[in-house]
Amino acid sequence: MGIGIVGKKLKMTQIFKEDGEVIPVTLIEYKEGYVVDLKTIEKDGYYAVKVGFEQVDEKKLTKPEIGYFKKRNLPLLKILKEFRVNGEEIKNFKIGDKISIDIFKEGDYIDVTGNSIGKGFQGVVKRHGFHGGPATHGSMSHRAPGSIGSTAPQRVLKGRRMAGHMGSQKVTIQNLKIIKILNDENLIMVKGAVPGPSNSYLILKKAIKKKVKNG
Repeated sequence: MGIGIVGKKLKMTQIFKEDGEVIPVTLIEYKEGYVVDLKTIEKDGYYAVKVGFEQVDEKKLTKPEIGYFKKRNLPLLKILKEFRVNGEEIKNFKIGDKISIDIFKEGDYIDVTGNSIGKGFQGVVKRHGFHGGPATHGSMSHRAPGSIGSTAPQRVLKGRRMAGHMGSQKVTIQNLKIIKILNDENLIMVKGAVPGPSNSYLILKKAIKKKVKNG
């Protein structure tokens, strides 16, 4: 629940505190957004704020998309995201409102959501951490999965850990601390690593779970 912003992951680096402590941080370029629609229980069955981010040229959108924004007197936006809110929170928004980095401040904890790096088709050793078979003594089964089930059902049971597509999944890292916000450069420094490759888009929201200890 709660409103958030979209950012673009740039790279990881490190900063030094006055006492010499090294802090690993991820640089995220944040995008300011506009409220493009409000979802209500009466009309849509739930409460949510639909926000658009990153302005683009007309040639990158379809005619219906262009008409959607022009009807609301909004700039053309590339990314649309819905943020669930409750009935009281939605009263604080109206179409056209600007959503900026002001919803966060240095020292806040946030949850960062993105798509993890895709690793293609992988076997069970890399995908699930299987131990593998013997390396010597005539073994001909080194990285094979072994038995994939008993004879009786005559099929592979759902949920069996097998080889397959790895990565490229929606991942959320919780309780990441905002170390610094550079408004002049539209950058936010977040402690630690975040999901996804460089130049991928992320959703930044206030942390759902409070972090008890500092660090």
